[in-house]
Amino acid sequence: MPKTQLNVRVDEATAEAARQRALQRGVSVNRYIEDLVRRDAGEMGHAFVEAAADFMKQYETVFAEEFGAERKGAR
Repeated sequence: MPKTQLNVRVDEATAEAARQRALQRGVSVNRYIEDLVRRDAGEMGHAFVEAAADFMKQYETVFAEEFGAERKGAR
């Protein structure tokens, strides 16, 4: 997969923390940051799916009334 370069400005303490965490994990700072973003994006996606499922459960009867029996069991 092609890579895109990002330039990020952080204070020195944050930069040093990133360097130390990457070193502890045995990866580059780039890889460490990439992993953090992927993990965060995955959590947001999971939260969205959970919220959508809760919404559908809450309004299930409304959807059933609106779309009727012909949609029953359709996915």
